[in-house]
Amino acid sequence: MTEFDVGVEWIVNAGGCDAAALRSVESMATLFARAIRDLSLHPVSEPHFHQFPSPGGITGFVILAESHLACHTYPEHGVATINLYCCRERPEWDWETNLAELLGAAAVEVVFVRRRIAAGETEEAIVR
Repeated sequence: MTEFDVGVEWIVNAGGCDAAALRSVESMATLFARAIRDLSLHPVSEPHFHQFPSPGGITGFVILAESHLACHTYPEHGVATINLYCCRERPEWDWETNLAELLGAAAVEVVFVRRRIAAGETEEAIVR
């Protein structure tokens, strides 16, 4: 049976975050810049952020040569959700420490998905 790796994906939920950080384009841009730098990612455009009227949060997205990085923030709930998909393996990134430092996250859940294609099989999720 032939199997093809077609990428890795991190689905991240952060709770207990600072509402002001979740409303700040600067905070989210700093988060994107750090992840891009630390993981040696290659943006093909500048990140785009949309800030909703208060008390709303931010939606952010950047297209990467490797795929994409996206976020949605919910300051009214103290929550940030992040998705990073890469078409090839990347090193581990300390989501917990980075989100605690940049957003004040008290709890971080990371779901790592290894995307594979094979006869009768599609993907495998590992919750950490």
